[in-house]
Amino acid sequence: MADALFHSPKTHGFVRVAAATPVSHVGDPKANGQEHVALIRQAGEQGVDLMVFPELSLSAYAIDDLHMQAAVLDEVERQIAVVAEATAEADVVAVVGAPIRNGDALYNCAVVIGAGEVLGVVPKTYLPNYREYYEKRWFAPATARAEDVIALNGETVDFAPGLLFEAVNRPGFVFSVEICEDYWAPLPPSTRAALAGARILLNLSASNIVIGKADERAMLSASHSARTLSAYVFAASGWGESTTDLAWDGQATIHELGSKLAEGERFALDSHLTIADVDVDRIGLDRLRNGTFAECARNEGEPATVVPFMAREDHEASELIRPLDRFPFVPDDAGRLDQDCYEAFNIQVQGLMRRMTATGAKSLVVGVSGGLDSTQALLVACRAFDRLDLPRTNILGFTMPGFATSDGTKSNAWALMKALGVTGAEIDIRPAAAQMFKDIGHPYAEGQPVHDITFENVQAGLRTDYLFRLANQHNAFVLGTGDLSELALGWATYGVGDHMSHYNVNGGVAKTLIRHLIRWVAAGDLIGAGARDTLHAILDTEISPELVPAKDGVIQSTEGTVGPYALNDFFLFYISRFGMTPSKVAFLAHQAWSDVGAGHWPANTPDDEKVEYDLATIKGWLREFLIRFFQTAQFKRSALPNGPKVVTGGSLSPRGDWRAPSDGNARVWLDELDANVPD
Repeated sequence: MADALFHSPKTHGFVRVAAATPVSHVGDPKANGQEHVALIRQAGEQGVDLMVFPELSLSAYAIDDLHMQAAVLDEVERQIAVVAEATAEADVVAVVGAPIRNGDALYNCAVVIGAGEVLGVVPKTYLPNYREYYEKRWFAPATARAEDVIALNGETVDFAPGLLFEAVNRPGFVFSVEICEDYWAPLPPSTRAALAGARILLNLSASNIVIGKADERAMLSASHSARTLSAYVFAASGWGESTTDLAWDGQATIHELGSKLAEGERFALDSHLTIADVDVDRIGLDRLRNGTFAECARNEGEPATVVPFMAREDHEASELIRPLDRFPFVPDDAGRLDQDCYEAFNIQVQGLMRRMTATGAKSLVVGVSGGLDSTQALLVACRAFDRLDLPRTNILGFTMPGFATSDGTKSNAWALMKALGVTGAEIDIRPAAAQMFKDIGHPYAEGQPVHDITFENVQAGLRTDYLFRLANQHNAFVLGTGDLSELALGWATYGVGDHMSHYNVNGGVAKTLIRHLIRWVAAGDLIGAGARDTLHAILDTEISPELVPAKDGVIQSTEGTVGPYALNDFFLFYISRFGMTPSKVAFLAHQAWSDVGAGHWPANTPDDEKVEYDLATIKGWLREFLIRFFQTAQFKRSALPNGPKVVTGGSLSPRGDWRAPSDGNARVWLDELDANVPD
């Protein structure tokens, strides 16, 4: 794949959509046509593939009985031809609103236009006739049509609700259209269209504005895109519509799978576009994983007429137009982050509480290293004991210094245990390790500085041995500390504390989220204020297993070996949650991380954590991730202890979200990465 192709969103399953908000000219189709042409040209210049205008955009909506005037209707049809010519020049598919005659009836329609011709016409299904609405005075509903084709400007095209428009040259680019009131219905037409295969749902609306209605429309768009596993593009009438008895705000929103991608300016006085890149590939992968969606499609779906068309194929490199979090497990919105931390922490706490009440345990044992994971596990334990009315002194924390334990982490471990009021103790594992080295004939026993994997795992294994035997001695169970990111990478010694325990509260929490959870606990009062300084000191400590002594003052670095956790968590989210190809994950990571201003930072991210990564770095660490995730780490995940799922799509439990063979290999993912991502 050429470099330009890699850097084009359209080669990675994205469709650029726009909600158009034109200035409206009441009962003046020619002026409205000019507004449409200008916005279509603007959309073409910005690489838009598909755009939707408001309801009855060519005539204006609030013109009442003027809809029945032949002069208006004739001019609307002439302007459809003008708009069609503009779509050919701009290479954009445009969906415009127009009153269309068929036989002796008038229909409120969405006219789908592309490549200079009308592709199809979708009549409105549900006509509101209550409160301020009187649409049945002028229009017939879709069910009143006598046939499924219509002649328009000399062309005979499909004429029906629920039409599917499918790009023959862009897999997954399938859309359908409904009009305003249709999605206020208990069963919107777009629901069946989604079940039939539409991944983008468009709504042409002339919904007037009253207090609170904008929130209602956004809620409907978000919930509908979530329920139908789709993207939903909503465009409402704005400035210029008649305000005889109503007002208009021009609300424009784009949602995907329940999340807002873009929102236009309301009450604007000029014509404008609201643009976002919709990930139709991601929508398809989500539907592939959702058996309920497929079963519902089989039970409730109906055959749909498919209208093929050719979409634009320019593959110029461009920036992705959509929100993109650098930390997909950590939202950038401060309010949402607070909510996520509240939920994650309490999921961990309640999981531990239930396991303790089920086993009748009154004590637990935890290894406290002074690192992030053991700190989070200890905080969870303290809160669980508080809620169970058990004394924190029943939490038995052990720090077990080895040959590479630093004074900083050891002192942090002790300070934390003292501040939290747990029972702390220290066991120096070096004598036992020295004996084991001697027993197995390891060179270290003869004074040789051999710091191999055996040297590391003797220490890790001894710590686990002590914890399990201490649990036996004190009628307790061992609390695990290993996190989701370590499980993904296999960054754990098989059968030891970061892999094996009686119950692991951290197994469903990504490393990037653990940092913010500790910050969240430190800022609150759930645990007590005495530990705050120590918690911040732990957050400032480099992540290290501390199994190999420092060399020339440089400590053993976890991220230097497995890669930055920020990138690894990014890779994990998109590969495990959606099953995306490595090349697409690399593209998204490059869009998010190549420029400090491109992605979004969580609200309380320190400046020293704000870094950037070029494509070569991203590709290199992604290769490492793929090998570890698909080839070398699964046998460890196949033997995981119990622990609560915390984040969406984030469980690697063999009993939960992720089931894979322990003897697999990473070849297909590595080949795809190398073939499609430039060096």
